[in-house]
Amino acid sequence: MGQIKVEKNAGGIEGLCIIEPAVHGDSRGYFIETYNQKDMEEAGLTMKFVQDNQSGSVKGVLRGLHFQKNFPQGKLVRVVKGTVFDVCVDLRKDSTTYGKWFGVLLSAENKKQFYIPEGFAHGFLVLSDTAEFCYKCTDFYHPDDEGGLAWNDPDIGIEWPNLSGEYTGSPSATGYSMTDGTKLTISEKDTKWKGLKDTFTF
Repeated sequence: MGQIKVEKNAGGIEGLCIIEPAVHGDSRGYFIETYNQKDMEEAGLTMKFVQDNQSGSVKGVLRGLHFQKNFPQGKLVRVVKGTVFDVCVDLRKDSTTYGKWFGVLLSAENKKQFYIPEGFAHGFLVLSDTAEFCYKCTDFYHPDDEGGLAWNDPDIGIEWPNLSGEYTGSPSATGYSMTDGTKLTISEKDTKWKGLKDTFTF
């Protein structure tokens, strides 16, 4: 027991949690419990997870910002290879922090986990040459229920690290690149999301 340290309401946003597991290491390597239901419940985190996902991406890939409308998902995310900047935006219409964003650096090295409850848009930018991203979900994926938010909406003003470029009125990757010259890559689907003023709210 007691294998995790939890920072609740990260960034002053209710429900966001940064979780740091205890790392047991020696000359051979290390061991961590990546999930322990009892420890989570002792920390007041009683959500139930029903699906695990994993993705691989190369440097400069930006995924998001995504959510499900009728079947919202809470997500417990972590990185097992490389480094990403993980971001969420509060879309809960009755929240005092509606429209506010928060980001955290997740890496295989720091082994931090980030819990994002239902009611948020979520995405990440890959900062390392490659990254493998894992997450647990509180509801199943419903392909017909997808929603999204423009990753570069100036009304939100996410400060993506190591990324340069100017907003052109579109969430496309045109005009953006990493500071080392790596081009930003986003999916065609993610070029079509609208800004906060025109998006779904929970």
